[in-house]
Amino acid sequence: MKLAAIRAQFPPLASGRAYLDNAAGGLLPARSIAAITDHLTRYGATNAMPGHRPGREVLALKQRAREATALLLNANPEDVALGPSATALSFRLAAAFGRLWGPGDEVILSGLEHEANASPWRELAQVGVTVHVWHARPPEMSLHPDDLAALLSPRTRLVAVTAASNALGVSVDIPAVTAQARAVGAWTVVDAVHAAPHAFPDVAAWGADFVTLSPYKVWGPHLGALWVSPERRAHLPWPRLSFVPEGDITGLEHGTPPFELLAGWLGTLDYLRDLGGHETLSRAALEAASARIGRLEQPVAQRLLSGLLETPGVTVYGPQTTAGRVGTVAFRLKGEAPEVTAERLSEKGVDVAAGHFYAVQPLRDLGLYPQGVVRASIAHYTSLEDVERLLRGLLEWG
Repeated sequence: MKLAAIRAQFPPLASGRAYLDNAAGGLLPARSIAAITDHLTRYGATNAMPGHRPGREVLALKQRAREATALLLNANPEDVALGPSATALSFRLAAAFGRLWGPGDEVILSGLEHEANASPWRELAQVGVTVHVWHARPPEMSLHPDDLAALLSPRTRLVAVTAASNALGVSVDIPAVTAQARAVGAWTVVDAVHAAPHAFPDVAAWGADFVTLSPYKVWGPHLGALWVSPERRAHLPWPRLSFVPEGDITGLEHGTPPFELLAGWLGTLDYLRDLGGHETLSRAALEAASARIGRLEQPVAQRLLSGLLETPGVTVYGPQTTAGRVGTVAFRLKGEAPEVTAERLSEKGVDVAAGHFYAVQPLRDLGLYPQGVVRASIAHYTSLEDVERLLRGLLEWG
């Protein structure tokens, strides 16, 4: 499937605008949109009820969505929760931690985190847990194992780390971090939200205890997902409805799910299966799709970074090469507020983002909070021409 054929499957791209805000949310392929419409047309708001046929079909849909999400994570379905957002699921997990830990216990937050993987664990300070920050080293904002080692101790209960910074694009060696935490008996919670669109997670290889994912960043509808290792799941005391057995992952899925969005997510995964060149959805199909995405992104990410580094008046934050980063670049134009730069570009049909993107710690450490940065972020359907339009737009008044 060539790039033109891929782009044709995403209706918003027909507008002619250059969409470079994929870090905030991906576009949906047509089959995902159709799946949402088809579900609502057939079922309306019918709930999952075993007593009638439509209810059984809706219940089966939920299970299929869980199984397909597990394939994306290389996990078992019984370890995957689906919810309204990664943030909501993380706060539910934090409620369980708050029943386990207290004074004398410690957690460590990476200095690259989106607040969805920081604020829930900071809440543990309310029960006496000490919170430390593992700061990234400027100017490239990389996380160093020596700095983590200085914070780890037998009192460390949790290390929270992102697989890739949503603001700066910095990528992290997750297996190395989880091994370091495990050596002192600590658990790790990994935010895979920003990394997942560029390379699908593999919880089996990562060695983490908890991993969050946002399907809407992976070209699906607005949903969140959380993987809990079976070793932890059986004993975590999260708040749950009284009839849900202890350790049952559905205890984290508070309330009625948006079944139409689960249907749309299955449509997205069907698109990814096709992108990987397979006839049936499997982990192998998704690994092939992930590899294809990497090949499509590589030249575009390279041009985005090199072009911004070469543009007069532009300061790029984070790694100055494509090594150690994904296809997201944060920058500022000299003498202009980030929101003004983004507004000017949008008037030219180039959509980038401006602000702090809930990445409070890294931007504060760079002295860029709260005003933030301009952020350009690509997906596998981004073209080189999209990037050239951004660069031309900056040159016109840079």
